[in-house]
Amino acid sequence: MNAYQPRTEDMLFILLEVLQAPQQLQALAPFSEVDPELMQQVMEEAGKFVGEVVAPLNQTGDAIGCKFDNGQVTTPPGFRKAYQAFWQAGWPALSTAPEDGGQGLPAVLQAMLYEMLSAANHGWTMAPGLLHGAYECLKHHGCPELQGQYLEKLATGEWLATMCLTEPQAGSDLGLARTKAVPQADGSYRLSGTKIFISGGEHDLSDNIVHLVLARLPDAPPGPRGLSLFLVPKFMPGGARSPVHCERIEEKMGLHGSATCVMRFDDAASWIIGEPGRGLNAMFVMMNAARLHVALQGIGLLDAAWQKADAYAGERRQMRAPGRQKSASKADLIADHPAMRRILDTQRAWIDGGRVLAYRTAIELDLAAHHPDAARREAAQRWCSLVTPVMKAAFTQQAFQGGSECLQVFGGHGYVREWGIEQNVRDARVTMIYEGTNEIQAIDLLVRKVLASGGAMFSEWIAALRGDVDALQPSGKRVLQSLEALELQTRHLIKAAASDSTLAYWVADDYLRAFALVLLDWAWLQIEQKAPPASPRWSAPAQALQRWVMPELNMRLGIIQAAVRSCATSA
Repeated sequence: MNAYQPRTEDMLFILLEVLQAPQQLQALAPFSEVDPELMQQVMEEAGKFVGEVVAPLNQTGDAIGCKFDNGQVTTPPGFRKAYQAFWQAGWPALSTAPEDGGQGLPAVLQAMLYEMLSAANHGWTMAPGLLHGAYECLKHHGCPELQGQYLEKLATGEWLATMCLTEPQAGSDLGLARTKAVPQADGSYRLSGTKIFISGGEHDLSDNIVHLVLARLPDAPPGPRGLSLFLVPKFMPGGARSPVHCERIEEKMGLHGSATCVMRFDDAASWIIGEPGRGLNAMFVMMNAARLHVALQGIGLLDAAWQKADAYAGERRQMRAPGRQKSASKADLIADHPAMRRILDTQRAWIDGGRVLAYRTAIELDLAAHHPDAARREAAQRWCSLVTPVMKAAFTQQAFQGGSECLQVFGGHGYVREWGIEQNVRDARVTMIYEGTNEIQAIDLLVRKVLASGGAMFSEWIAALRGDVDALQPSGKRVLQSLEALELQTRHLIKAAASDSTLAYWVADDYLRAFALVLLDWAWLQIEQKAPPASPRWSAPAQALQRWVMPELNMRLGIIQAAVRSCATSA
C-alpha cells in the first residue's frame, strides 16, 4: 500500500484517446515517425523503471535523508545506483536533440515520465528535475565552446545541474542579488557570493554538477536588469575541483531525500551564458520549464496520495454505510461511505483533468517550436504563456490540500508514518513555494499576461477555447457558460484596474483559481467525449467535479466582482 505504482493505462488513455497526441505530433517534421505504438512502448517501459527502481527507495530516502559531512553530501542508500541506471538507460535524454546525444522524442513523453517519477519518489526526482531546463538554457544561449564541453553531458543526464538564483536577502526579488562576477583577460570570470535553497547543490549522484548562477558584473546597474548568467562547474575540464563549497544542507519539513544546500562561490572560474545584463532572459528558459515540471509534481504527488487512500478505503471496514443494506458484519468498507467517496472522487477529478492540461501544454511546446504555420506557433505559445502559471499554482495547491484530504481517509492511521501518506503531505507543501510562489504565479497571470496586453492575449486565447467547446455542443454548454462568466469578469477587471493600480494584486489569487476551474471543466469535457459512458472509473470523478468542485467558480468570480464594485464606489 505504501509504494506508488504508475498506472500507465490511464495516462495513455488521456494521451492517445483524449488528446489524440500522435495525430498532432506526426504533423511536425521531427516527430513524423512517432506513432501510438512507440508512445505506448516508451511509457510502459518508463512505468516499469519507475515502479521497480525508483519507487521502492521513497520511504528509505525520507527516513534516512541526505547526510552532510565537511562539505560533502551523501544521498540515501540506493539513490546513486538508481540515478546511474536512470541516465545510462537514456531516460533523461527522451526529448533532447539527437545531435546532443538525445532521443528526440516529443516533450509530452518526458512530462509524463517526470509525473511518474515525482509521484514515486519526489526527493530523488529533484536531482534530475532541472536537467531539461539547464539543457535548453545552454542550447539556446550558450556559446559554442560551452556547448561543446557541457551540452551532451546535460542532454544525457550524465552530469546534473542546479539553478542558483536565491540569496539570503533576495528571494522572489532577484534584483537584490549581490553575487559578483569579475571579467578575466582570458574571457572567463571569477564569481563570488552565496546562494541559498539550491536543490542538489552538492551530492554523490553524478560525477559532476553544472551550476547556473545569476550574478552581477562590476559595472552592472542595480535591479534585475543588471543580472547576468554564468556557468560554474563543480569540476573543471581538467579535473580540478572548483572553489564552490556547500556550507550546509537545510533540515526541511519534507523532501529529505533531496539536499537543499547553501552554496558559497569563492572566486570560482565561470563563463557567461548569453549576453551581459540579460541573465534573466537566459534563465527564463530554465524557469519556465521548471514551472511546468512543478505542476506535474503536483499531479503526481496527488495521484500517489490518492492511490494510498483508495487502497486503504478498499480494505478498511467501519460502521454501516448510509443507504446500504444490513449486513451480517454490520460494517462496510469505508470506500462505500459517501464522505470518503466524495474525497476520493474529487481528487481523481483533479488528477485526470490536470493530466489533460499538462499533457496538452507539453504538446503545445512542441507545436510552438516546430509547427510550419506561424499563426499556429503563436497560438501554441499563447497557450503555454497563460496556462503554465495556472497549472503551477493550482495543481501544487491541490497536491497539498488534496493530499491532506487523502490522509483524512486513513483517520488516525494517516498521522502515523507507517502508512506513508503523511510523507506525501509534507513533500507536497514546498511545491507551492519554489520556482516562483503561487502568489507570484497569480500576479504573472493577471498583471503581466492579461492586463499588460489590455486583455488581447486573453481574448485570443479564450476565442480559441470557445471554438473547441462550440464543436462539442450540446455537451459543451456548461463549459461555454463558465468561459463567458470568466470573460465577463475579466473585462470588468481590466476596466477597473485602469483606475486602481492595486486592485489586480488583491484579487490575483482568486482570478487564477477561477481560471483553473474553467480549464478543469474544459479538460473534463474532453475526457467525457472519449470515456466509456457506463464506466465508473470516469463517470464518478466527472460527477464529483460538477457537484463538489465547480461551485467554487461562482464564489471566486463573486469575490472579484465585489472588489471591482468596491473600486468603482471609492473612485
